[in-house]
Amino acid sequence: MNVYGDYITIYIKNMVCHRCVIVVSKIFADAGFPDAKVQMGEVVLAAPISSEKLAFIQSRLNEVGFEIMNDAKSRVIEQIKKLSIDYVYNGQNVQKESFSDYLSEHLNHAYNYLSSLYSSVEETTIENHLINLKIERVKELLVYDEKSLSEIAYEMGYSSVGHLSGQFKKITGFTPSYFRKIRENKRKSIDEI
Repeated sequence: MNVYGDYITIYIKNMVCHRCVIVVSKIFADAGFPDAKVQMGEVVLAAPISSEKLAFIQSRLNEVGFEIMNDAKSRVIEQIKKLSIDYVYNGQNVQKESFSDYLSEHLNHAYNYLSSLYSSVEETTIENHLINLKIERVKELLVYDEKSLSEIAYEMGYSSVGHLSGQFKKITGFTPSYFRKIRENKRKSIDEI
């Protein structure tokens, strides 16, 4: 938790999607902070918070899988995760800025430091984390969008359809085309019921 002037910033661990923002917003509203500015990984309050309310919020956050982060290293790890999601899901990678440059620029640390810190805490590399996020996004695009594989490869920043297909198969065990076909067959089966 940091205090800047009249504002208090509370950092929250494990927020990964828009639904997380909604859940955390409700918890803070229930604690008497309906105007809390909640975004991925942090909450900004314009009023002081008592230790009792903070304990209530922490308890409610823990119930749904979140926690307040108090140390700087944890906050950097969560910022890396948040920026990874932004990079993959909000089209940052289409701009062709390398992910290492993107992280370094936004976190004001050398990528080597960020990479080393992330690996020591998460027991995987930033690169593997990013690949897994990209593959999850590709799955979504294959199932819910009408984009071609080459459009998806471009959107996800892959150099070619072959590169995307190889990485997709390595992670999921399926080719993208086969994955799309499986999902289409499941949807047809559900529609027929």
